[in-house]
Amino acid sequence: MNKGDFRIWLLVLIITVLIIGIIAVTVGPAGIALPDLWKVITGAEDANNLFAVILFRIRLPRIILSFLVGSALATGGVLMQGLIRNPMADPYIVGTSAGAGLGATIAMILNLNLNFLGLSTVPLFAFIGALVTVFMVYKVSQHNGRIPVVHFLLAGMAVGFLLSALTSLLMVLGVKDYYKVVYWMMGSMAQGSWSEVKIIWPYLLIGLSTAIYLAKDLNLILLGEETAHNLGVNVERTKRISLITTALLTASAVSVSGVIGFVGLIIPHIVRLLIGPDHRKLVISASIFGGGFLMLSDTIARIAAAPLEIPVGVITALFGGPFFLYQLRTSRKI
Repeated sequence: MNKGDFRIWLLVLIITVLIIGIIAVTVGPAGIALPDLWKVITGAEDANNLFAVILFRIRLPRIILSFLVGSALATGGVLMQGLIRNPMADPYIVGTSAGAGLGATIAMILNLNLNFLGLSTVPLFAFIGALVTVFMVYKVSQHNGRIPVVHFLLAGMAVGFLLSALTSLLMVLGVKDYYKVVYWMMGSMAQGSWSEVKIIWPYLLIGLSTAIYLAKDLNLILLGEETAHNLGVNVERTKRISLITTALLTASAVSVSGVIGFVGLIIPHIVRLLIGPDHRKLVISASIFGGGFLMLSDTIARIAAAPLEIPVGVITALFGGPFFLYQLRTSRKI
């Protein structure tokens, strides 16, 4: 895809995401007609008007949060898939979700009332759990100053299984209302507010900037680590930065939304099929596409079974599962 085509693609993608956002704002148990929405946005309506309250205090922060979470997960997916050179890789494969789940479960058991940098108890413990897990996997897989990708993945899977087992044990023994943990593990934007938006956007900005910075090196790593090294890429340094960035992006997303699967897996893969493997274009495109996808998924989660709300992780799994199976089936035919 040349520069002109890419700019057109990017423009169409941004317009599509904006349309999804407008739809998400207007639909729900209390629908907002477009004329009323325009009045609220332009200030023609009083700030205490019902539509204004619904828009600015409930729906808008939730919609923005869903975009940021989706963007963070998709960006992490691009980094992980580029690093491993496998389009079926996922940020959660390194045990991040398991660590976050254990941290959240511990927070619910202790029932503490903490607040640090805007994070309340459960998100704070989830964030710490995710980061500690990735650090542990990193140290276990490190050998002679190097990080073999296969060792890192295997260590991540092993630690993830262990922490998931501990989470299940704590749920049975220590959590009275364990359904809350189960619901959190399914992923949800129901508690989304401006506080969560403030928490995640700096991590997304840092992660996205880092991914753009690493794009050229990731393109060369696609040719093989040895070839990339011969072309001047510090492969081990790129690995470390990519893994740490992916961990921060995933941990920040999990801490504010719970565990939402498949976004980091299918979005980079879909975008790669549409525009090619060039990470200089892939990073930005997947970030926007992932945000729009999760906005759409969360909107469906809100209205599909109203007044009940479906965990958004269920919706992403319903989208992602069949696509993943289709790709596995297609890859076997090649």
